[in-house]
Amino acid sequence: MLSSTGMLSVCALGGINEIGKNMYVIEYGEDLVIVDCGGKFADRTFLGVDLIIPDFTYLVENQHKIRGIIITHGHEDHIGGIPYLLKKINIPVYATRFTLGLIELKLKEHKIFRESTLIEIHSDSRLNFGNIQATFFKVIHSIPDCLGIVFHTPEGKIVHTGDFKFDLTPVNKQFTEIHKMAQIGDDGVLLLISESTNAERPGSTPSEREVGKQIEESFFNASGKIIISTFASNVNRIQQIVEAAIKTDRKLALLGRSMVNVVSVAKKYGYIDIPDWLLIDARDVKQWPSEKVVVLCTGSQGEPLAALSRLSTNSNRDVRVDPGDTVIFAASPIPGNEKDVTKIVDNLFKLGANVIYGPASKTGMHVSGHGYQEDLKLMLTLMKPKYFIPIHGEYRMLHLHAKLAEDVGVKPKNIFILNNGDVVDIQHQEARQTRKIPAGDAYVDAFGEEGIEDIVLRDRKQLSEEGMLIIVITVNKADGSRVSEPDSISRGFVYAKESGDLIRNINEITKSTIDSFKDKDFNIFAMKKAVKKDVGQYLYEKTKKKPMILPIIVPI
Repeated sequence: MLSSTGMLSVCALGGINEIGKNMYVIEYGEDLVIVDCGGKFADRTFLGVDLIIPDFTYLVENQHKIRGIIITHGHEDHIGGIPYLLKKINIPVYATRFTLGLIELKLKEHKIFRESTLIEIHSDSRLNFGNIQATFFKVIHSIPDCLGIVFHTPEGKIVHTGDFKFDLTPVNKQFTEIHKMAQIGDDGVLLLISESTNAERPGSTPSEREVGKQIEESFFNASGKIIISTFASNVNRIQQIVEAAIKTDRKLALLGRSMVNVVSVAKKYGYIDIPDWLLIDARDVKQWPSEKVVVLCTGSQGEPLAALSRLSTNSNRDVRVDPGDTVIFAASPIPGNEKDVTKIVDNLFKLGANVIYGPASKTGMHVSGHGYQEDLKLMLTLMKPKYFIPIHGEYRMLHLHAKLAEDVGVKPKNIFILNNGDVVDIQHQEARQTRKIPAGDAYVDAFGEEGIEDIVLRDRKQLSEEGMLIIVITVNKADGSRVSEPDSISRGFVYAKESGDLIRNINEITKSTIDSFKDKDFNIFAMKKAVKKDVGQYLYEKTKKKPMILPIIVPI
């Protein structure tokens, strides 16, 4: 139980000490509200895993308390886990129009849209969840329709900023409601929960308008086709690419499922203005002169299955990269993706393309949607919280954000740097962190099935690094005596034909271990365990490796 009657509790089930799979819980008495339900893509160390989402165990156990889930915006790390949560707990989802459009696509893909309850909200909405009420304010991010949330509770106000930056000249005219934020702060904020992604970067985040100028200039200077890749969710940047295509008299083709889907939602709800005459089908690109075409695609982070990756090897059936074409990365590599991006850049150079790539400071083709240090300090100054929890960042970012909070007047003892599952309890307006609830990761495979266990991942990792040894032997089920010689089969461990002595010794150890069970009560499980132990010890002494050992004992 997270909180008891008369106590306010706050916890993260995801999004602390990490960037991705955000999920936060606000609870007072018998009322519980969830903020966001994200997923993050697995790296190569998670073999066979496509998506990582929060562990919903606590929510399932307390589903009778849940009044709904509020989504701050439509990025994958805030909505990616929603279909998996709704399959377990059918609760109302509250989000802005554009965010609901993206969620709707996911729910239709998972075939649960008809059973789901989606409720549109905006910055002037007010929601009542029993002991908890929620109001909102507009923030600027790299996707439309983003909200910060104010939770009104008997203990005081909790503010969750969502992802934000301060851009005074936004491309989409969705201005940050600074006046409303200042009023919230003047009225008193008990606890501020604020994102920390760019806590390491000094200064203020540049405006998205600066990118538009750079894109337009590059389009005018380009020869051949222009292939430009950015985040599909960055609708503001897509609008600037549209405008640059119009000014340079080029047709626009969309490539990549997520790009097509997001643009479709954005057009449907009026968040992007693309004239019908501008768009052409990707299949028709080859019918137009190269200097008359722009291809807008996914894959700026080097994703192996995304459109840009296929273009870099000319394996896309509709669009080819020809010598002299211009390829633009309108996004900086996320830390950890640099190697994949570099591989694609190399492939594009091999095809003879002119490639504009690298960090935003070099190319001018990207600005972050997250606030730099001055933005974070401005948020803290506007809200003037008594208590502060930095979120949405790796550990060093949380610490740096905490230091910024101290600089603007938050007492160090009132700042909580947490791990997922840590609970902050507030009673009589005094906060403390003394306990945890279960929190962790859940893994989803390529088929969308959740439930891959940690032990399975450990087995996969062992197989990939150390290989496998299969030992087959037949025994008499009456007394456990050997009927045949052992047969050892190596896969990914050693090459059997060149390791004859090692294999012979493995077989001898197996025979000795099996013989030690003769005239005892026949126990096939004990035999297998003993063979694994004895052979494993020998192999580690000889090779310093720990292959997966799979004894197959056949009783006859």
